Amino acid sequence: MSRSALVGNVTAMLEDAGFLVSDRCSIRPKSFDVAARRSEDVILLKILGNIDAFDGRTGAEMRRLGEYLGAAPLVIGLRTRDEELDPGVVYFRHGVPVLSPDTAMDLFVEDVPPLIYAAPGGLYVNIDSEVLADVRERRDWSLGQLAQELGVSRRTVSKYEDGMDASVEVAAQLEELFEAPLTSPVSLLDDDESVRDIDDPEDLTDDPNATIVALLTRVGYEVHPTVRAPFKTVSEDGEYEQVLAGHSEFTEAAEKRARIMSSVGRVTRTRSVYVVDRAPRDAVDDTALLEESEVAAIDEREEFRDLVQDRVDREPA
Repeated sequence: MSRSALVGNVTAMLEDAGFLVSDRCSIRPKSFDVAARRSEDVILLKILGNIDAFDGRTGAEMRRLGEYLGAAPLVIGLRTRDEELDPGVVYFRHGVPVLSPDTAMDLFVEDVPPLIYAAPGGLYVNIDSEVLADVRERRDWSLGQLAQELGVSRRTVSKYEDGMDASVEVAAQLEELFEAPLTSPVSLLDDDESVRDIDDPEDLTDDPNATIVALLTRVGYEVHPTVRAPFKTVSEDGEYEQVLAGHSEFTEAAEKRARIMSSVGRVTRTRSVYVVDRAPRDAVDDTALLEESEVAAIDEREEFRDLVQDRVDREPA
């Protein structure tokens, strides 16, 4: 299957599952292919045939963008260089969960979350430690007795009850012994604030983006540069508002970026603005176009917000 067909299939699956899906980010380089939202769940999705093509820089940027935009980064892929991805198993690459299309279908369409994840040494599951301790005590088994049944040490059983994950084989033994479900789903859509400790990239401090960075900083936004996204920065105002921003001459490529930014903004509920040398119109879809000369005179956040909203409102549908 071609990558384009895979992207189309995944997008159709998400739409069938009730997601609002952005336009495909058909530009290069790109850290994600589409953004999607269902209710309060937002995902940034990279779609690959071979997940070994997913590198560390892309993973780091997806995780940062996910935190800034309140979204979960995910990869859907078919295989590694050596094997197909198993259905029902979560893999991880550079801190980002990876699912096969079948696993994604189970999760998003059938509402059946995966229980198994791959890690060095094999396949593992999350053991509900409180449930395990409770059923063991109700059975009136000691740690040593359970350890003997499992063929492991008493210390290992104690670690399971302290929250250590178990291999698939051990989990199956436990559930058979106690005739009760003891596993919990792999967490996929949780926020990870630890990625804020990763330094923002410094690739975007040169003149082409200095204008938009200076504007947003001047009016009180915290600005996070990007490297592989269709926008040049994500900015936060401390009041739960985010802005996607770009800056370049107004060309066909710039218009394409602005249109993608608008689509991503609708999914992530963010404003989007593109600063250009000369604006031929007020907006591209929901992305406001501001001229460099206008930007130089803005020094208040409300003035910036009002101008952006006015441009979007004035653009004919």
